[in-house]
Order: sequence, then structure tokens, then C-alpha cells
Amino acid sequence: MGHRTLTVSDEAYNALTKMKKERESFTDTILRITKKNEEGTLLDYIKTAEPDEEFASTLETILEDRSKITSRPIEN
Repeated sequence: MGHRTLTVSDEAYNALTKMKKERESFTDTILRITKKNEEGTLLDYIKTAEPDEEFASTLETILEDRSKITSRPIEN
């Protein structure tokens, strides 16, 4: 198996580090992430992702806003 050297921004490195699981190499992390983009559903990906408080808060806000929306029948 060959090896390559990649140059990434600090932002990309930090994002990859957050996605990296304990005892997982960066290679394994990249393969896991890219495989999820090719196979499976969004739900499959979310089930494997680490908890994200910002995402959870945003989703909660969206659901609260949606619950406030009411609909009424269109009158002819």
C-alpha cells in the first residue's frame, strides 16, 4: 500500500480530527467518511456520527418553528 502526503487547511484538519473516532487513523476516518457519501442513506450516516450539540440545537429550533405553523383549507 502506497502513501501520499496531503496538505489541508487548519480548518479541514480540525474538522477531520472531530470526526475521527478513538483509536481510528486519519486514513480510516477518511475512508469511513467517503464511503458514507457513496453508500447508504443520510440516516445511516447520522447513526454513525458523533453527537453534535450545535446540530441538535438547530434541529430543535426548526421543529419548534414547524409546530407553530398551521394550515387551513383553501376556499373556492
